[in-house]
Amino acid sequence: MFEKQEVTKKEQVNLNKLQKRLRRDVGKAIADFGMIEEGDRIMVCLSGGKDSYTMLEILRNLQQSAPVNFSLIAVNLDQKQPGFPAHILPEYLEQQGVEYKIVEENTYAIVKDKIPEGKTTCSLCSRLRRGILYRTATELGCTKIALGHHRDDILQTLFLNMFYGGKMKGMPPKLMSDDGKHIVIRPLAYCREKDIERFAIARQYPIIPCNLCGSQPNLQRQVIGDMLKDWDKRYPGRIETMFSAMQNIVPSHLNDTSLFDFKAIHHGSDVVDGGDLAFDREDIPMQPVGWQAEDEELAIERLDVLQIK
Repeated sequence: MFEKQEVTKKEQVNLNKLQKRLRRDVGKAIADFGMIEEGDRIMVCLSGGKDSYTMLEILRNLQQSAPVNFSLIAVNLDQKQPGFPAHILPEYLEQQGVEYKIVEENTYAIVKDKIPEGKTTCSLCSRLRRGILYRTATELGCTKIALGHHRDDILQTLFLNMFYGGKMKGMPPKLMSDDGKHIVIRPLAYCREKDIERFAIARQYPIIPCNLCGSQPNLQRQVIGDMLKDWDKRYPGRIETMFSAMQNIVPSHLNDTSLFDFKAIHHGSDVVDGGDLAFDREDIPMQPVGWQAEDEELAIERLDVLQIK
């Protein structure tokens, strides 16, 4: 059975802070995008990774105080990868008292058969997984499918589409599935990966690695992820600013004629979003938008605690 090691008082305090931040971020995302409604039955896709474990725990925690009633069922897809520890998730979920379903489908054999050795497997694997999970959601009568993608995943997708697809397209926090039958939500959309990682370590989740694609270090998504992590270390606040930019789109200052009617601009037209300021020096704030130093974050948390008391 899954057993946790004892934690010190200081470690518990830090864990409480992380949980509070994650609860706040998840709660805000749910409210901003209307992710959860009264009576929803939510299928929580559990891979055995840090993100899905965290999503399940935070959603269960929010269940206790949410203004609407909703139920959760954890679903894991056992893809029959060699050496997959099939006992870990059932033991953990039973210990936690979580309703769950393990779906067994040998997608591993299909992927290995269809994809030549050395080629990336993620695309086909993802399509197969998606179809099976959609089918399972229908069978279980679920109204929403919750995926564990976080803020950094959303930014990675934006840059992948910009660099390789020629599109300004990210990963939506809420959208209809591609088969038009299910609503997919991403409750961790506002959560930082480094917060999730620290939380998962503190909670000592029994992490299960994906051996199918773990040996593909040069995947485009991994390259983009490494780039963003490097920026985050060298330029604190850049990640927060870029994510804020995704929520502050100015169509009149881009080039998409389907979003803004440039042909309709004539002498006498209104000034839109400040007009063209190309002759002016850019007024860029010294401190990135949406960012505060770690010590400032801790100070705010201490203030919150004092206010609660």
